Amino acid sequence: MRIMVIGSGGREHALAWKLAKSPDAEGIFCAPGNAGTETIAENVQIAANDLPELAHFAKENRIDLTVVGPDDPLALGLVDLFEGEGLRVFGPSKSAARLESSKIFAKEIMSAEGIPTAAARTFSASDAALRYCDEIGMPAVIKADGLALGKGVIIAPDRVTARQSVRAMMQEQVFGNAGRRIIIEERLNGSECSVHALMSGKIFRMLGTARDHKRAFDGDCGPNTGGMGAVSPADNWDAGRENEFTVEIMRPLLVALTKRGIEFRGLLFPGLIITETGLHVLEFNCRFGDPETQAILPRIRSDLLPLLNATIDGRLQDLEIQLDQRVAVTVVLASGGYPGKYETGKPISGLQDADEMAGVHIFHAGTKRQNGEIVSTGGRVLAVTALADTVDRARAQAYAAVDCIHFEGRQFRRDIALPAQRE
Repeated sequence: MRIMVIGSGGREHALAWKLAKSPDAEGIFCAPGNAGTETIAENVQIAANDLPELAHFAKENRIDLTVVGPDDPLALGLVDLFEGEGLRVFGPSKSAARLESSKIFAKEIMSAEGIPTAAARTFSASDAALRYCDEIGMPAVIKADGLALGKGVIIAPDRVTARQSVRAMMQEQVFGNAGRRIIIEERLNGSECSVHALMSGKIFRMLGTARDHKRAFDGDCGPNTGGMGAVSPADNWDAGRENEFTVEIMRPLLVALTKRGIEFRGLLFPGLIITETGLHVLEFNCRFGDPETQAILPRIRSDLLPLLNATIDGRLQDLEIQLDQRVAVTVVLASGGYPGKYETGKPISGLQDADEMAGVHIFHAGTKRQNGEIVSTGGRVLAVTALADTVDRARAQAYAAVDCIHFEGRQFRRDIALPAQRE
């Protein structure tokens, strides 16, 4: 099969890397890709949200399967467009992707079906939201309704921060239309877990778990980011949690989607928090996570391509998913200042030395090749993943590889994969 992976981040590099290992992969294309994907695929200079050009390229180049990485193309209806043009594509439809593209829609579904989640209220006017901030206890969580590159969630410790967040989202429009409506919800305490499940209509199969580190700095401090690292399997997950997840979350969700005439075919990634009273859903994501994918995919021994095809065709029950029992630890190297203002164009050294270390995989995110060298182009620049028999060994190997890599302003957390209670 000729395969196109849409996107330019570490998640897309990991997907292309895994799909390229399939004996049925004839060729891999990445649109637009990065300096890492160009070593295993042909980069195509089409933006991930340029839907007509992507469809045209897929037709002209006889692409047999397109795999969508980021959330924006799904929210814009890429899958609907491709399927309408007779093109095979992995990912949920625009209506199904509303689980991620509208936090209010997702909250309404969870409320209607009794899926455990934080108590919340929604607002479309800033005056009402500001008054509410003065009425409730703190801390509180302020969420933009729409997509905001993983940065649209603010944990406000006090009323001043809460009011500032409301104004930033609704009046200053720091997230554009994504913050036109917001949710203000209670802050839940516990450890977080990212679950990846392949979904095909009424059937789902667990693909893997990870624990993500969202805050920018050590000790779970600083602003939320798209993710600064992950460990897989999640160290706060077990068979009991998986059963609870199936009964309390997935089955009611499937009922809710069926009621609304929505068939979800793709990857569902619920972000969960484990509290004293059990699992609660923080958010639904409708695509592979980043950086969770960079930790989960190296542990999947099965060929990924048949799994994606089976999801599209409704044959998930026919396939086994084999996992490596080793632990994967992923550390993200970011540009100085991320997730705020940062500089790009910084030359990166030491990549080859790190990549040659046993059990280490380097996934590029914000990189490009320029004048014969690799330079930074984004906030999150690289994801360094190490596989080992224990968490401690995987951490040691990952950070040994990190120490090989250098670029001006390099920023990363030193506490990735430490026990959840120490976060």
